[in-house]
Amino acid sequence: MRFRQVHLDFHTSEAITPIGEKFDKGQFQEMLQLGSVDSITVFSKCHHGWAYHPSEANEIHPGLSFDLLGAQIEAAHEIGVKTPVYLSAGLDEKLAIRHPEWLIRDREDATNWVKGFMDPGYHVICFNTPYLDILLSQIAETLSRYDADGLFLDIVGVKSCYCHSCVATARREGIDPRNAEDMQPLWERTYANYTAKVKETVESVKPGLPIFHNGGHIKRGRRDLAWMNTHLELESLPTGGWGYDHFPLSARYAQTLGMEFLGMTGKFHTTWGEFGGYKHPNALRYEAALSIANGAKCSIGDQLPPNGQMDKATYALIGAAYREVESKEAWCTGTTNVADVAILSLEATGVHPKVKEEGVKSESDVGAIRMLLEGNILFDVIDSEQDFSAYRVLILPDYVAVEGSLQEKLEAYLEQGGKLLATGWSGLDAEAESFVIDFGARLIGRNPYRPDYCRPLFKPGSLEKAAFIFYSQGQKIELQGGTELGRREDPYFNRDVYTFCSHQHTPNSETYGGPGIVKNENGIYIAWNVFDEYAEKGSLILKETVVHALKQLIPDITLDTTLPAQGVVTLQEQKAEKRLVNHLLYATPIRRGKSIEVIEDIIPLHNVEVSVRTDADVKGVYLAPQLTPLPYHFDNGVVSYTVPELDCHQMVVIDYNE
Repeated sequence: MRFRQVHLDFHTSEAITPIGEKFDKGQFQEMLQLGSVDSITVFSKCHHGWAYHPSEANEIHPGLSFDLLGAQIEAAHEIGVKTPVYLSAGLDEKLAIRHPEWLIRDREDATNWVKGFMDPGYHVICFNTPYLDILLSQIAETLSRYDADGLFLDIVGVKSCYCHSCVATARREGIDPRNAEDMQPLWERTYANYTAKVKETVESVKPGLPIFHNGGHIKRGRRDLAWMNTHLELESLPTGGWGYDHFPLSARYAQTLGMEFLGMTGKFHTTWGEFGGYKHPNALRYEAALSIANGAKCSIGDQLPPNGQMDKATYALIGAAYREVESKEAWCTGTTNVADVAILSLEATGVHPKVKEEGVKSESDVGAIRMLLEGNILFDVIDSEQDFSAYRVLILPDYVAVEGSLQEKLEAYLEQGGKLLATGWSGLDAEAESFVIDFGARLIGRNPYRPDYCRPLFKPGSLEKAAFIFYSQGQKIELQGGTELGRREDPYFNRDVYTFCSHQHTPNSETYGGPGIVKNENGIYIAWNVFDEYAEKGSLILKETVVHALKQLIPDITLDTTLPAQGVVTLQEQKAEKRLVNHLLYATPIRRGKSIEVIEDIIPLHNVEVSVRTDADVKGVYLAPQLTPLPYHFDNGVVSYTVPELDCHQMVVIDYNE
C-alpha cells in the first residue's frame, strides 16, 4: 500500500454529454506529479451505474466515446503511480430504475438512501437479489481486462432489508420477518456471502489483489467484518460530518488489528460530491500528518469534473500536504503504537442492557478519546478480543456491563497487576444490582438526584478545589474498603414544576450524598457517566478528574509534555529500526457555519517540553525529517528534550540500543 493516495470520484449523470472530452494523458500525469501522488483510485463504475470503459457486463456511459479507465491506468502506470479500481457496489441507479424490486426496503416499504423516486438521489440495492451476479460479472470483466492494483467496492455493509427477496428467504427458512432480531442473521449472511463471492471472483482472475469494502465506518468489535478486507481505508472527512474526533478514535482501534490501513479525508470544504469546494492547505497538512502520526497511510478524496480534466488548484492543494508526507515516510513504516491506556470501546461491548432498555445512545467512546487526546495520554481503543495485558490501565467507559468471558478476562488482568478506571454503569452486573469488580464500594442504586455535585478531595488540575456540577445521573454508592477521592453533594431538590430555583438547576445543599470517586487496589471508580457527559457538555472538571485518576493509577506515565490541549501526541515504535518516533501535532479547528469544522491558521508553538520513559538504552535524539540533532537528557530511564518549534507537525526520533 502506498502512502499518498487520491480517491478520485467520478459519479456522472447520463444527462451530461459529452464526458471526458478534455482528458489528456500528459495533463493527468502532470497533476499527479504536482500532487505528489503515488496511488490513485480510478473508476470502472459509478453510483449512476455507468461504466467508464467498453463493457459487456455493464453499459458504457452514453456520453463517453473512449476507454477512460484504460487511459487513466496507462497514464498513471507510466509514471509509477498505482491504480486501485473503484466499482460502486451498493448503488447502481441505472439498475435501480429498471429493477426496483431489487432495492433495499425498510419496514414501511421505503427505499434508502432516498425514500422513493420523486426526490433526487440514489437507491441502495440488496445483495440477496439477482443484482449480486451482475456485480460479480462486472468485477470479473474489469479485473480481467485492466491492470488494476486493487479493488475498492463502495456503499456496502450489513443492511436491514425487508425487500421481497429477503422476506421470501426468511419465510422459506421459518423466520418471522416482523421480528428484526430474527432477521439479523439473514442480513449478516447476505453481506458475508457477498464478500465471499467477491473474493472468490477476484482470486479467480487476480489472486492476492487487495480488496476493500467501504461502508463508511469500521465497526469496533466486529473483527470478522474488518477481516473481510485485505486492508482498511478509514473514511473520515472532518468537514463532512465526521469531525476531527473521528479519525483518532477509528485509527487507534484499527492499528490494534494488525492490518495495513489508511486515513481517507477529502480536499472538499464540505464532503463527497462537492464541486468547487476547497479546504485551506493547512487543513490537509494537518489531516495528512494526523494519519501518519497514528500509523496510517493517507488518502485524499477528489472528484473529476465531467470533462475529464484534472483540476490544477486541487493538485496544488494536495501536493502541499503530500510533499511533507513524502519527506516523512521513512519514519512511518512498520510502526506499532505505544500506549499506557486502552479504552474498551463501548461500541464493541454494547451498552449496558439496563440502559439499552431505555434507548440510551451513548457518545462515551467519543468523550473518552477527547479527554485522552487533550490530556496527552498515550492510548489505544480496543475490543474485548484484544490482549489486555499490554496496557497498564483499562478504561471501561460509562455503560460496560461485566459478565461472562469479559468478566473472566478482567479478573485475569487484575490478577497480573492491571488497573481499571470504570465510570457510571461500568463494572456492574447485567442487572445493575451490584459491582462485579471490587472497587472498594457497594452499589446502593441509581442516584435520585440529577444533576448533582462532586467535590474532589484533590486539586483538579488547572481548577481550584470546589463542588462542581456533574450533569449526568450517576450511581449512588457507599464505601466498602476503598479510599474516597471525591464526595457527592446533593442539590436541595430536583428541578420540578413545584420545586425549581434559578434558570437551570438547583444549587448545592452541601449535604453529603456518599462517595463519588473511590480507589482501591483494582483501580478507580467514578460514579457518573463522565465520558458521555464530556462528549455533550465538554465540562473541564470532567477531564481534569479523569486525567488525575489516570495519573494516580500510572504515576510513572510513559510520556509527559507541555503540549496544549488542542495538540495531539503519539509515540510510534519502529522495532526493526530500533527507534521511537514521537509525533507532535498542533492546530485549532473552529466551527464555520452550523456544523463544519475547519482549520485555517496554524500557529507555531515554541519550546514544547517532552519526556519519554523507556527501558531501552537511548543513543541519540533528532528532529525528522530535518535530521537535526536535538539536545536531550537521559536519566533513570527517562529521556527529556525540548522541541524548539512545532509548525503543524513535528517528529522527534529516539534511537536506542536493545
